Amino acid sequence: MGLIRLKNIKIYAYHGCLVEEKKIGSDYRVDLKVKADLTPSAATDRLGDTVDYVHLNHIVKEEMAIRSKLLEHAAERILVRILNEIPMVQKVTIDVSKINPPIGGNVEMVTITRSKNR
Repeated sequence: MGLIRLKNIKIYAYHGCLVEEKKIGSDYRVDLKVKADLTPSAATDRLGDTVDYVHLNHIVKEEMAIRSKLLEHAAERILVRILNEIPMVQKVTIDVSKINPPIGGNVEMVTITRSKNR
């Protein structure tokens, strides 16, 4: 087994329950950890034998572009798509962070973490 990590994917999106969030949007950070058998690709040096991190990044960007009230909902869509589209993935963990959330205080970010197994 092995891990592929995409760290600090920066996205501007319109998630949230407040009307203002829907209109003006916010900065988000997504971190992804994917567990898969990387033995074949380590031996063959072929992209077709591994999990393509370009594909992972594409899924994250597409799903984050779809508005959700809750970060959990956006994260769930990403997890489901990764498991549906990339059969090699055995487990995926995602952190979705809203940078400078509008919660009436000086908070750098709010993060939710979700995982899903095949």
